Amino acid sequence: MAETKKVVKAPKLADPTQAAYGKSAQEMIAQAQKLGIDTIFDRAMNMKPCAIGIQGICCKNCSMGPCRLPLPKGGIEGEDTRKGLCGATANTIAARNFARMVAAGAAAHSDHGRSVAEVFLSAARKETADYQIKDIPKLIAVAGHLGVATTIEKDGETLDRDTDEIALEVAEVAMNEWGKAEGEVLYLKRAPKALYEKWKKNGVLPRNIDREIVEIMHRTHMGVDQDYKNLIKQSTRCAIADGWGGSMLATDLQDILFGTPYPLQSEADLGIMKEDHVNIIVHGHEPVLSEVIVAVAQSQEMLDYAKKKGAKGIQLGGICCTANEMLQRHGIPTAGNFLQQELAIITGACDAMVVDIQCVMQNLANVAKCFHTHLITTHPIAKMEQENVIHIEFDEHYAMDDAKRIVKMAIDNFENRGSEVMIPQYKTTQIAGFGVESIQYHLGGTFRGTYYTLNDNIINGRIRGVAGVVGCNNARSRLDETHIKVIKELIKNDVLVLTTGCDAITSAIHGLLTPEAAQVYCGPGLAEVCETVGIPPVLHLGSCVDNSRILLAATEMIAAGGMGTDLCDIPAAGSAPEWMSEKAISIGHYFVTSGVYTVFGGYLPTSGAPVFHDYISKELEGIYGGKWDVEPDPIKHAWLMIDHIDKKRKELGIDKARDRVLMDMASRQALEG
Repeated sequence: MAETKKVVKAPKLADPTQAAYGKSAQEMIAQAQKLGIDTIFDRAMNMKPCAIGIQGICCKNCSMGPCRLPLPKGGIEGEDTRKGLCGATANTIAARNFARMVAAGAAAHSDHGRSVAEVFLSAARKETADYQIKDIPKLIAVAGHLGVATTIEKDGETLDRDTDEIALEVAEVAMNEWGKAEGEVLYLKRAPKALYEKWKKNGVLPRNIDREIVEIMHRTHMGVDQDYKNLIKQSTRCAIADGWGGSMLATDLQDILFGTPYPLQSEADLGIMKEDHVNIIVHGHEPVLSEVIVAVAQSQEMLDYAKKKGAKGIQLGGICCTANEMLQRHGIPTAGNFLQQELAIITGACDAMVVDIQCVMQNLANVAKCFHTHLITTHPIAKMEQENVIHIEFDEHYAMDDAKRIVKMAIDNFENRGSEVMIPQYKTTQIAGFGVESIQYHLGGTFRGTYYTLNDNIINGRIRGVAGVVGCNNARSRLDETHIKVIKELIKNDVLVLTTGCDAITSAIHGLLTPEAAQVYCGPGLAEVCETVGIPPVLHLGSCVDNSRILLAATEMIAAGGMGTDLCDIPAAGSAPEWMSEKAISIGHYFVTSGVYTVFGGYLPTSGAPVFHDYISKELEGIYGGKWDVEPDPIKHAWLMIDHIDKKRKELGIDKARDRVLMDMASRQALEG
């Protein structure tokens, strides 16, 4: 009998032009295919998402499962009788899965914050000479929010307290926020009073950061919390602990240690890499190591060493949020976003890729094998199993020594480059480094530093409203396309965009982070404001933990007056066009429960439980003022946001633009009276 040979189909390859919106990514995907290297774009062609998991209705929280509760093709008529082995309903399963995503996302952000707090504490104790307090005014401001005294009474006189004492107490109080036994997260009082009272009324004030994450894991264990509304209540408490706790603390402590960002000019895209330089790409999310790598790479000692090895210099570049951290404080150019990490190595010019935590693909090790690139992991909780990965564990007490070792290793590797070097010749200018303080300065100057000017231009109709557009890239979408189409539709309709994370990198790559972009892409009102003030129509506010800057900017708008008393009153909306990580769910939920209407692209893992989905996309608005929405089409996505902004304008009574009036002296005197 003849043997039957099994035919193995060749894997499908992605069409580069359909996989990515930008030219540099298209070129590098094609180069990878030419070299026989698989990337996430090809893998996405060969692995389709689970049809049940994508709806959030697969439970694997015990070994009797996984229990899968597919939604009937014709929908559900009458009572929903779907149950897992234990009797868990689709609503319970979807809510548990949603809650666990919030917990994981909050843990990622908050653990990042904890690491920064630990380094801050070491610096305050003078245990390391490699970190110092760089922003004393911000230290004083943060001390006030944490209840740390900045003055002392002596002999009937009020004196400024010693800065070192303040720093040490701030560090100790901040560290306590992760695990204190009593009280509530201190930063909650930074929210508008109306929002704080709303949280208090609904019983969702976080007690400490870690406890809320642990409680979700307990509640979602088999046989504990089986009420989807109660599960969302705890998800809310946990998400608020992230946005108004761990993430906000991370941002503030980083600003104090490394400097508060102010606008600066740099470049973006893979074309920032240089063939005649040592190229070091730093990828991940924590800036504690990247800060010292910047200092070491720019030192004369290392520049001389690089020249000795035949290079003209050292080119640093960033991927993901480490990129944003280095960019906003030092002007280090951005090489790419999440989906471009493999492509940076495929250039053949990456001498070292240094990674810390979050959003780091394990396949980087497989790609690095094909080139001379050193892939270096640096964090004790983030290692890789492959043999070609080098682990240099970072210790803040020896930060400079660790950074010198890494940079020297990259320089030594320069001479091992192969012949397959292909750096795409695309890069753009970007203006980044905006924050609550710098926006305030740009709008009001030194002596009138409030958000009054922004509010006034929203009230008079030049600016329609504000949108926070943030988040990841997703290989199920065409790289960058949804981000860019959403943002262009928003700014075309006079909506000012605040951006963080990979969306900020994407916006830079596609030329939206310059003041000149306003005249090309904006409606007349927003273009006029951008030209007058000298800002881009899309403001880069930092990394994904820096979404807290958006919350505080919105709070400043409330304080400036004329825009209501709560965040849900503002003509504003949130968006994550190509989300993919659990962090995005936590971010989305703390925006929703802070009162912000929030639209996600793609899908939400809740659609398989219609009652639960309706609860978060409709009923939450009546409780917190914000709600979830989903829309994959970028233009419809943007218009959901614009329509919501228009609704809020109408509620505020500012839905009609005011006519411009030339003020004579009598009119001014009347106003002053």
